[in-house]
Order: sequence, then structure tokens, then C-alpha cells
Amino acid sequence: MKNILLSIVLIALAIGCSSSDNSETNNTSKGYDRNAILSNWADNIIIPAYENYTAKVTILSDKAAALTAAADEGKLAEVRAAWLEAYIAYQYVAMYDIGKATELYLKQSANTYPTDVAAIQANITSGNYNFNLPSQYSKQGFPALDYLLNGQGNDSQTVSFLSTTNSAAYLNAVINQIKMIATTVTSDWKNSYRNQYVNNNGTSVSSSVNKTTNNFIKNLEKDIRSSKLGIPSGVFSNGTTFANKVEAYYKNDVSRTLLNAGIQAEIDFFNGKTFNSSATGASLKSALDDTNAVRENKNLSNIINDQFQASLVANNALSNSFSQQITSDNTKMLAAYAALQRNVVYLKVDMMQALNITIDYVDGDGD
Repeated sequence: MKNILLSIVLIALAIGCSSSDNSETNNTSKGYDRNAILSNWADNIIIPAYENYTAKVTILSDKAAALTAAADEGKLAEVRAAWLEAYIAYQYVAMYDIGKATELYLKQSANTYPTDVAAIQANITSGNYNFNLPSQYSKQGFPALDYLLNGQGNDSQTVSFLSTTNSAAYLNAVINQIKMIATTVTSDWKNSYRNQYVNNNGTSVSSSVNKTTNNFIKNLEKDIRSSKLGIPSGVFSNGTTFANKVEAYYKNDVSRTLLNAGIQAEIDFFNGKTFNSSATGASLKSALDDTNAVRENKNLSNIINDQFQASLVANNALSNSFSQQITSDNTKMLAAYAALQRNVVYLKVDMMQALNITIDYVDGDGD
């Protein structure tokens, strides 16, 4: 607890001491090239990740259409596999909450969990729902698909459930909403938004580097550290755990897979790694190296990368089922949370100060 309180103090000091430059004309800041970073992010990381996500969702859509046309256990297995592949692909775009993704609430509609089972059942019964409404976020996305595909009993019972008209329609509607948003966001990036994003190369809080870096840290802090680990393990509820609030609760053996995918996406982005390639380009790591950023006489980028690896090591001690892990030995969940928390401090305090980037969101977790 003392370490967590210290983190709060450090973060507060960083927010209070950091400054922003409202200029939108400077292409360099404190020795790093924002143009090069933005071009690498857009062309080699973000757009390819969205293309991959859209492709995986399209496969899921096709498999689901075949299943609901004539349901059987073989087709069910194919849809489940496609669901997991698309869910993993989502982890690689989750941090890019900018542009059309923000406008269309991609994150909220794709991965609000725990899913609202009672409301999903009511939607299926009524056949009347509008997924564009914020009240419907917990009734759609990958968590809703988890319930529909994995929460209906054995395979035979699931096939029977998805053979009914309303259930089949709901499954396809949920997937079509994911696909529509993914397709729209990807198309926007590949058309006008790419240049708009790269040309917004200044240093204000609304510039692309600042917004993207904030989203990178926020995704790690809120969506990975807190949602995947902290909330279910009781970090924010005085030790009261919630085994039913883990990601992919109904599949119940892929929560660690999704956690590691989310962290790997963060690692790759930090290092400027090209999507589906070992090549690297201008990045937050290179910016820290260009500015000679250090902490306790050590290269800050190396400290951050080492801590990411420490998180993966801590994760390897976890069960594939986080709900079972919480029940059997929650201390390992807390250890994985603590490993991520250390990097939140390195990134949110040390890195942001070194790169002269202002935090643009408030942490309300009480941690």
C-alpha cells in the first residue's frame, strides 16, 4: 500500500510540474523527431493492426453466418476459434482511441465487461435493441459473444441455443456491430485520417504524439492493469475479489492469453516495432534515447523494457483461468498487478517528464 501511495504522489507531482507548448509548427521537441515517430506509428503499426483486426472480425462474421444458417458443433468450434483470434487482434488496436475510434466508441462497444447477461437475454427475447446507445455497451462486443458462445452449457446445448431465430439474429447483430466499427475506423485511417494524424505534429495537448502517448499509458493503466487484474483481484475494493469480473469469464481459460496480448501490444508500440515484423522505427523508446533520459543513472528505455518483461514473468505464474486463480491464490494476481503498476510510474512520471508531454486524463481508481 505504501508503494501504491508513493506512486500517487509521484504521479501528482508529474502532472503538476509538466508543461505544454501550444505550438503546432515545431516538428522536434527536446531532441526527438515527432514527424518520424508519427509516420512510423501510422504506417507500420496502427494501420496494419487495424487491417489485421478487420480481417479477423470479417472471418468471425463469415463463420457466424454459416453457423446460424445451419448450426452444428463443428461450425460452433470454428466460430469460437475465430472469436478468440479476433479478440486477440482487438488487444492490438485497443490503445488507439483516437479519430473515428473515439467517435464510434470502439473500445466501449467492443470490450465492456463483465457483460450484462440478464439484459442480453432480455434483448434476445424482445428482438429490440440499438447497439449505438451507451446503455447497450455491456450487452455487446466480445464479452457478449463470450456468453453467447461459451455460456450456454455443453456444445449440444449451445448449438440448440444458437439454432433459435432470435439467438442467431443476436449473435450476428453483435458481430456485425463490431465489424461495422472496425471497417469504418480502418477505412478512415487508410484515407484522409492518416495524413491528418501525421501532420498534427506539434507539441500541444491535442497534438497526435501527445494524444497517442496518453492513450498508450491510459490503456496500460486502466484497461490492462486495472480492468484485467486490479478490479477482479480486489485492489480497488478493500480486498473483496470478483472472480466473475475477469475478461473472457465464460471461456474461462484464455484470460492470461488476452492479458499477455495486451501487454505485448504495449511493448511493440513502445519500441516502434512494425506490426507482424521484427523491424523497428522511430518510437517512444528512440525518443527517450535521443533525449538521454535516465533514472538512477540507468537508461530509462531499458528500465521500462525490463519492467515489461518482469510483467510477462509475473503473468506466467498465473493460471489460464483468472477466476480460478483469484479463488485459489489471489496473491499471484496482486503480484502481476504490482509489476504493471511499477511501469505505470516509469511511463506516466519519468517518460512523460523526459519527453515534455502532459498527462491529459485523471486517474480516479483511488490507487
